[in-house]
Amino acid sequence: MPGQWTTLDAADGSGRFRAYLATPASGSGPGLVLAQEIFGVNQTMRDVADYYAEEGYVVLVPDLFWRQQPEVELDAASDMPRAFGLYQGFDEAKGVDDLQTAITALRARPEVRGQGGGKVGVLGFCLGGKLAYLAACRTDADVAVGYYGVGIEAALAEASDIQCRLVLHIAELDGFCPPPARAAIVQALSGRENVELYVYPGTDHAFARVGGDHFHKPSALMAHQRSVAALRREMGPHYDLSALWDKHCEYEFATRDVDATMATMVAEPYVNHIPTMTGGVGYKHLHDFYTRHFVNSNPPDTSLTPISRTVGATQVVDEMLFCFTHTTEIPWMLPGVAPTGRRVEIPLLAVVKFRGDKLYHEHIYWDQASVLVQVGLLDPKGLPVAGVETGRKLLDETLPSNGLMAR
Repeated sequence: MPGQWTTLDAADGSGRFRAYLATPASGSGPGLVLAQEIFGVNQTMRDVADYYAEEGYVVLVPDLFWRQQPEVELDAASDMPRAFGLYQGFDEAKGVDDLQTAITALRARPEVRGQGGGKVGVLGFCLGGKLAYLAACRTDADVAVGYYGVGIEAALAEASDIQCRLVLHIAELDGFCPPPARAAIVQALSGRENVELYVYPGTDHAFARVGGDHFHKPSALMAHQRSVAALRREMGPHYDLSALWDKHCEYEFATRDVDATMATMVAEPYVNHIPTMTGGVGYKHLHDFYTRHFVNSNPPDTSLTPISRTVGATQVVDEMLFCFTHTTEIPWMLPGVAPTGRRVEIPLLAVVKFRGDKLYHEHIYWDQASVLVQVGLLDPKGLPVAGVETGRKLLDETLPSNGLMAR
């Protein structure tokens, strides 16, 4: 849903400042105050707010530079000198006061007071990363998450005042947090039950800023998952991801309803079948893929036998046995291969990511060599591959091991 601007009254009576408000599709949820980078409440910060609204949070991004230059929006690539000027003139104590104002304002909103239970967290990046740490020490936030905060080592004397769960994401190569500073932070905060510290090897400052020079997608994804897990743990919202995934699979394999399948997903989802690189990115392409190549292309006797399921804060990992008789072409698994009539039993792993209560993506893995052996396209003689034995050993671990090695 599109965000909107609102206005807050400073607690010290010195004026009013604007804040960007993003609301989840459900209309309610826990609150989250987003503390900006040194570039103001620009498009990057608004995109992050919209992102977390998709996760189920009512997000408020206060303009923390309003006392110096109201409504400033800077570009990270071209406006660095202006951004540093504002940073150097920033009153940190008043900034934390403004965060408390935003926290209090969110708690008073009906969208947060209802389903959200009045709980509000703080999430910050760069300058906002330190402010998130200070919010854990000085405000009544329910949880605080900071990305590559600058200057936290100078405020470690306040660590004894931390009242809520605190998560800090630290870039190993961050020039604004050199090794001595990082060591001081880790030494002061490690071992605390309510503090989580994560150092991301090989990453630099702003590794989670999409489109930035130092953006590192794997680390950004891992950090986001850890952040949402902490927010869910302390505030919710809690979704039955297992049931949501089961309903999605029902539409895919039982009723074979493409539109119903897509309705369980976010606006722009994607699916990637890793061994064959089939699937689709975005609603249009994925809808076309499901319609032409997947939902109605699986053999009539296709079955999924669950083996194990792991449910996390943001994703489900399913281990299963995928079985079928190759009586129709299966474009997503065996593209261009005419039906062979052969039986296939293959272990399959699905890593299913959610945003809020909607499915965001599927990463599907299986052993393509074993599939090719079972349909007669690959002779296993002399090769370190196996056929139907892989699926059967998944069900019966007492079957012989190390047969390929012995051969």
